[in-house]
Amino acid sequence: MIKIIKNGTVYAPEYSGKKDILIVKDTIVKIAEEIPVPDPLFYEVEIIDAAGKILVPGFIDSHVHIIGGGGEGGFRTRTPELQLSQLIRAGITTVVGCLGTDGSTRHMSSLLAKARALEEEGISAFIYTGSYQFPIQTITGNCRDDLILIDKVIGVGEVAVADHRSSQPTAEEFARMAAYARVGGLLSGKAGIINVHLGEGRSGLQFLLELVANSEIPIKQFLPTHVNRKQEILVEGVNYVRAGGVIDLTTSLNYEDEEDRALAPGNVVGFLLEEGIPIEAITFSSDGNGSLPVFDNAGNFKGLGIGSVSSLFAEVQKAVREHGLELSAALKFITANVAERLKLEDRGRLETGKRADINILNGELELEGVVCGGRVMMLDGKVLVNGTYE
Repeated sequence: MIKIIKNGTVYAPEYSGKKDILIVKDTIVKIAEEIPVPDPLFYEVEIIDAAGKILVPGFIDSHVHIIGGGGEGGFRTRTPELQLSQLIRAGITTVVGCLGTDGSTRHMSSLLAKARALEEEGISAFIYTGSYQFPIQTITGNCRDDLILIDKVIGVGEVAVADHRSSQPTAEEFARMAAYARVGGLLSGKAGIINVHLGEGRSGLQFLLELVANSEIPIKQFLPTHVNRKQEILVEGVNYVRAGGVIDLTTSLNYEDEEDRALAPGNVVGFLLEEGIPIEAITFSSDGNGSLPVFDNAGNFKGLGIGSVSSLFAEVQKAVREHGLELSAALKFITANVAERLKLEDRGRLETGKRADINILNGELELEGVVCGGRVMMLDGKVLVNGTYE
């Protein structure tokens, strides 16, 4: 089927003005000021009127616990699997799944199966191989072969450092894993990045800097996440980017007090940009469906929350509405920047030849429509495609 989205204001994510977008199957075929509607006698055409609306790339969430996570408070605190409609309502058209703290009762095969299930239901899904602790979980026996042989595997993660829940990996262990990931990425044409969970300790980014200084692994092979966990870590993140690295900010956080709340990504990007950090060096991810445990200073478990994929775009909205960041810039944190980091070259931008992942916003920047791979998943604020068991 041919689809034409007409009269929308396009942010590709750069502002492009009022345009029509022609979609054939799952691909954007043309973007122009006026695209004539073909004769319905010869072609079946679906028209979506986007007059007064804003068209943006589908969002990419690079860190989601799609089979659930957590368990730090016992078995009953294991978080549930993600449902398709949660992603659609959040405007996420590409999701990357990972394991979390629990690498014992959750497994890579289950993660891979869930990614394939989400894709069958209509959302583009990938996974990281690996786990919090060393030796990391894999499917084939090592992360290099997982990257080469399994289409859905695009990197390694989340691997924990500077956290009392990690296995306290040595630099040698970490460097060997990173080398395997790099070679696996090179041989498979994938990113092969290592998604690094940063805990409360400040040693995490310094650990990576020292590893890079004492090995042949490029700094951009690592994507440290939760950099906005603490003010001290955020400041270290500035130095990390100045050394050539890139950072990821988590949009689901435990807001225990105003100091924590101030570290939400929408609030801190202004600080990072004022420090001279380029927009291209920053991404957001939700940590959706991951557990958000609270520990006291002695490491005792106090309580638990759960991450939400809906927080991803909410922090972009905050950066624009409350801090005056241009929409074209803020969108990059969850579209073009992520696509580049993950080497997903067919998405992240509204351009001819790209995958037809398109979100429709109203003038208040509220999500009203989602097109994923050319399929309309939500329109006029109503979810049209639900998961198998929803």
